[in-house]
Amino acid sequence: MVVWTVANQKGGVGKTTTAIALAGLLAEQGKRVLLVDTDPHASLSYYFGIESEDLELSVYDLFLQVSTKEQIMQSLCPTHYSNIDILPGTMGLATLDRALGNKGGMGLVLKKVMSAIEGEYDYVLIDCPPILGVLMVNALAASDRIIVPVQTEFLALKGLDRMMKTLEIMQAQHPLPFKYTIVPTMFDRRTKASRTTYQKLQDLYGEFLWPSVVPIDTNFRNASVAQKVPSDYAAKSRGIIAYKYLLKYLINLNTKST
Repeated sequence: MVVWTVANQKGGVGKTTTAIALAGLLAEQGKRVLLVDTDPHASLSYYFGIESEDLELSVYDLFLQVSTKEQIMQSLCPTHYSNIDILPGTMGLATLDRALGNKGGMGLVLKKVMSAIEGEYDYVLIDCPPILGVLMVNALAASDRIIVPVQTEFLALKGLDRMMKTLEIMQAQHPLPFKYTIVPTMFDRRTKASRTTYQKLQDLYGEFLWPSVVPIDTNFRNASVAQKVPSDYAAKSRGIIAYKYLLKYLINLNTKST
């Protein structure tokens, strides 16, 4: 079971879109996919029409007590795609840092959850909130690779810099080197800002940068309105073609590292 965490310490860079787009493409390949929503806004859950505040169980409950595999599986929600399930987020997640942040062992909750359901899914994609806290720490610790979407505009570089410093700090307590891939998103070749930012990304993060871009594509927004994964909504759109290349790239990286 491969676990990818989608994270950045800046909002609006395409984290949720990236997680959903990759999940849809993996599902089309016949893979069993679990999406984990660790954002208190629960955008990932709402995307598929899941009203997480109405649910009895969510990812929040897994932080409150040590859960068995049966309890974890009961927390999952199916989607209208047969091989995509969601571990839903909820607003209660916003209270975890205050309630549990100083409690020992809270940084490995998701890693233990992933171990408990090993074999149930081929891929797990964890969507993170844009804030460093117990949720992001958990998501990073549980992952085999961290996918870092970054909007190709100047202010997004600052968020990426914070993300890289976070990984550096966490690395001191992590037994293995973090594997991460930076993914330029919302690229608009018509604007100087996009072109300049992309060049800066190449200069600063070349070896960790996916050698392509995800372009601006209104089909992503329209797909969310239709509550469909983008590849189901507009399979031949330029954005989906880009994510297909990204998925192939990530799978190749995973193959090389195993």
